[in-house]
This record gives sequence, structure tokens and C-alpha cells, in this order.
Amino acid sequence: MTAAFVAAGLGIIPGIAQAADPVPVAAGVAEAIAEASTSEGFHSPADRTIRTTLPTATDGKAKANAQTAAPQKAQTAPTAQAALDAGANPTLAVDVSGTSYTAHGIELTALITSADFALDIVVDWGDGKTDTFTAQGNYELHASHIYDKSGQYQVQVKVTDTANAVQATNGGAFLTPGADFTPHTPTRLLDTRNGTGAAVGKVPGQGSARVKVAGNASVPAGVTAVALNVTVTETIDSGHVTVWPGAGYDRPNTSNLNYTAGRSVPNMVIVPVGEDGYVELFNGGWQPVDLIADVTGYFTRASASGYTSMTPARFVDTREGVGTTRGKLAARSAFTTRIGGLQGVPQNVTAVALNVTVTEPEGPGHMTAFSGTGPVPTASNLNFVPGQTVANAVIVPVAADGTIKIFNGAWSPTHVVVDVVGYYSPDSKAAFLPFTPFRTLDTREEAYGWPGGRFRAREFITKGFTPEAATGVEAYVLNATVTETRGTGFLSVAPSPYALPAEGEPAAPAGPRPVSSTLNWTTGDTVPNLVQASDGDHGVITFWNQGHEDADLVLDVFGVYQTK
Repeated sequence: MTAAFVAAGLGIIPGIAQAADPVPVAAGVAEAIAEASTSEGFHSPADRTIRTTLPTATDGKAKANAQTAAPQKAQTAPTAQAALDAGANPTLAVDVSGTSYTAHGIELTALITSADFALDIVVDWGDGKTDTFTAQGNYELHASHIYDKSGQYQVQVKVTDTANAVQATNGGAFLTPGADFTPHTPTRLLDTRNGTGAAVGKVPGQGSARVKVAGNASVPAGVTAVALNVTVTETIDSGHVTVWPGAGYDRPNTSNLNYTAGRSVPNMVIVPVGEDGYVELFNGGWQPVDLIADVTGYFTRASASGYTSMTPARFVDTREGVGTTRGKLAARSAFTTRIGGLQGVPQNVTAVALNVTVTEPEGPGHMTAFSGTGPVPTASNLNFVPGQTVANAVIVPVAADGTIKIFNGAWSPTHVVVDVVGYYSPDSKAAFLPFTPFRTLDTREEAYGWPGGRFRAREFITKGFTPEAATGVEAYVLNATVTETRGTGFLSVAPSPYALPAEGEPAAPAGPRPVSSTLNWTTGDTVPNLVQASDGDHGVITFWNQGHEDADLVLDVFGVYQTK
């Protein structure tokens, strides 16, 4: 089987797929989401309450209020009659705190101290929406709210005692844990070969390069995470690269890309930005390498573009004339293809998440995806050598007319395949919530709860992702790595149309075999790629080994897109 057929899913004889025992990762996901989202919040104690005197209520209304007070609400505060005789509710105050367990949600607690009078409570969520409640005397209010978009909102709780003509107000600024995406023209932030963003010189084995992100190349200071295309090159041995926020954070045990001697390997990385505005790239090999990082977008808590996931859909295949002219893309040339308004992608998208595959290249080179308007950027999305089939995840700004361009930076022609896996738009609701990466599968090690052995040829692995506690998950940000390969093949990732079976029940049947590729490999390769995958209606993602030889699969989880 040639690499060309492998890339497109053509010419493969369907086999009988069997799901190995599914190992849910819901517990790890729920814990990671909770840890990431509860770091944001506010607390404004009762002594910050602002008391306001209202137009005086009539004595008759005040006395009637006192007579109807619920006795079970009585507290150690002054009695209703005593407060009334004093002409006010002297203890009226409110302690307000807000926290979250989701990307867009707030959980509000208001501790109200009051004499035993009827109270009207208004919660202003800061986005033009309010909720009203009634209470009597001391009261503990719990309320929740989902914001439509990421941002900072001024939350206010107003408690009114009409009988005593007094009002108490308190609140605070709530910052949503989730962040929205802003596309960025591909721009180089780091190149150790020429001193861009760091001193000239290779990154030593077990060493790191720090990259300034916030406030650099028009990336704003308030950035929470960044989309980078990271490339390792000039390699003389095998190793891996890990990207993480750097200062103040522990380096995770996961990896973002793997490399072997003599290969230039790219991978898309979505990583939180450290409090100092930097991210760090760690060379996990024992020999020096050169590192390149190109920014393609960033996440902030300012309202921008949310994310919508799609079942991978093919938009371009130069071998078949899909999305462009049939035939190889000529050397040093580009084609324009429309994304917005086709195959369920709306017209107003600001960026698109792609998987771009180069196959049958006649010489070495690189490929760049960029907006349908503007010049070719100096950044690259993937690198290739003659005859290689290589895929890479790409996030690309989309022009106002819904188009993108693909540029072949090689001096020889090549075929190009483009699959769309999702898009960013102002109407999309899902915000990005990064968390500390964790490994959920390694078929080489039973320590991850996997009893099935190697990733068998022509078969699939199902994984349950979304727990009950993590509602509104639109997609997962994963890093998939295939290693210990014994032939050519490609990995496909798609939501499962079936729920996980209950314990003791037979495995669910396979869904339709996908034709899109997430990553491609040849004999002896270790190949990573970023995956932004929906878990569908049943919280399950299926990973297909589309080759005819066994391999090993490693999955790391980096974050979620969440609508709530």
C-alpha cells in the first residue's frame, strides 16, 4: 500500500473492527475541569456592603410586615419590632462570592444578614440579565448563571427591605475561566537558527527555550493561551518536545511532538501562557536541536470567537480535484479554496481548524496555510521530504469571503489533502478551558488501565470522555502519538455513534469507517499530531488504526472547549 492511498483512506479493504475493553477517562476529565475553572472567582465580604436609604415606607406597611414575619427564620439578630422601632434594619448586609466549575458558568453564594423582615433580592449578572428572589431575615442564597461569551462581568446582589426603606448592595468582578479565540496571521516568534526570539544556537539536550508571547507580535498582554506551530529541526538523535507555561508551573510528563535523527517534525500546540507572558519549549532528547515556533492565534477572556466541532470533512484533495484543480500543486505556488459557507461551515467564520496532509511530494519542502487574502507568511505548517506522507493540525484565519490559501514552499510539486475538523466564529459558544495535561492511554503500558495490548491493524479503540459533571463539552484538545509502527498507515479520529456498553454487555458495533486522516506513518515512525475532537452525543471518541500492521497509540488530554 502506498502512502498516497493511506493518506486518503482509499484502496483499503474493510475489515471487521473490534473494540477492545473501553476505559473511561471521565474521572480525570472532571477533576481537570474542576481544577482549571475554580481558580477564578471573587469574594466580597459583608463589611463592603453599601447601604442606601430609600424613600420612607408607611408605618402601616412596616407594622404589617413585622406581623407576618416567619417565626422559623428568626435569628439572633435584633427582633423585627426592635429594628422597626429603631426606624431601620441595622444588621442588613450581604456577603457575596462567585466561583465556577465550567468555562462560562458562575456559582453565586450570597450570605444575607437581616432582622426578620421580608426581603427582595435582585442578582445582576453583569451581562444585561437579572434574577429575582424573595427571602425573610437571615438567608443563604445560591444561584447559578451561564454567560454566552467569555469576559469579565460585574456581578451585583441588591437586597431591599421595603418596610424599613433600606437597601444593601455588594458584588464583585467575575472573570470567566474559559477564553475565546482570535486568529493571528502566522508569525514567527522563535527560531533558534537565526536568533528570532532567543539567542542563536541549538537548544541543548534536556534544555529549554523560553518564548515571549504576551505583548509580542501584536499578541495582547491579557492572553491566556496561544496556538503555536512548533517545529523541531536539525536533529541528530531521537527525542521529544514538551511545551508548557514555564515559570510557576511544573513541566508535565506529556509530550507535544516526537522526533528522530535527520527529520524536521512540526506539530500544532495549544498551550496556556505563563503569568510572565512566556511559554517554554523543553528538548526532551539528549542531543541539541533547533526549535521554531509560529503563532497562529491566541485565547483571551475578551469576547471573540468560540469554537464549533465537526465530524472531519474533506474540503480539498488535489488527486481528485476536490476543492481545487486536479493535479499536484506546483512548486512555489498556492491555490485558494473556499471554506466558509460549505459543508455546514457558516459564512462568518474567523478561523478554521484543519488537518492538512501532503502526499507524493517530489522533493523536500514545507507547506503553509493562510488567509485567502494577504501575502504568503514566512511561517510554515508542515515540513516534508520526497515521497513522504505527512499530516499536521493547522488553525488558519479565514478571509471575509470565506477563503483560505495553501502554499507549496517546495521547489517540486506535491499533492495536498485538507480535512476540516471545526471552526471559530462569533456565533460559536464554546470557550477554551486548558488544564494540566494528563495521559489517558498508552497501549504499551497497562498502568493506564489498558488491557488490550497493541493498537491492532484495521481495528479501533473507543474511549469514554465526558463525565456527568462536565456538561457542555464541545470538543477535546488531545495529542495523539502513534509509535512502534511496522508498516504504513494512518489514524482516524471521530465521535462514536454509540454509547459505551454497560458492564457485562457486548461491545458496541463500529461506526462508519472514516476516510479522513489525522496523522500518517511509515515503518519505524513515531508521529504526533494535535487532535480537536468531538465526543458526539454519547461522550465517546473512536480512534481507528487504518493501517494493515499493528502499532501503539498514546493519548494526552490538554483541555476542552465548553459551552457552559
